Amino acid sequence: MLTKKEQRLRRARQTRIRIATQGVARLMVNRTNLHIYATVISGDGAKVLATASTAEAEVRASLGGAGKGGNAAAATIIGKRIAEKAKAAGVEKVAFDRAGFAYHGRVKALAEAAREAGLQF
Repeated sequence: MLTKKEQRLRRARQTRIRIATQGVARLMVNRTNLHIYATVISGDGAKVLATASTAEAEVRASLGGAGKGGNAAAATIIGKRIAEKAKAAGVEKVAFDRAGFAYHGRVKALAEAAREAGLQF
């Protein structure tokens, strides 16, 4: 019997194999109870092009201190930030890698905010 984490990682692995064949930059999302993290990784997987998370000092300050990074509003802010940083790095098109997490709640909020800010996936 697989644990909950092993099941998520199994789903993530399948997605990453499919994204690797596309050879396009990927927007990887990771969430914990307290924070949400977004990273844009180059198509060959060799370089991190941009990162944004609720653990950053300036984001934490705008959210109102510790423990406020685990909600959809925080995820929306991170979605906008990662789109801006990715564009600054010259990335317009990405593949969305939700790392086995359900496309719901915070993950969905981050994805929609990134799309609105101009990232295509």
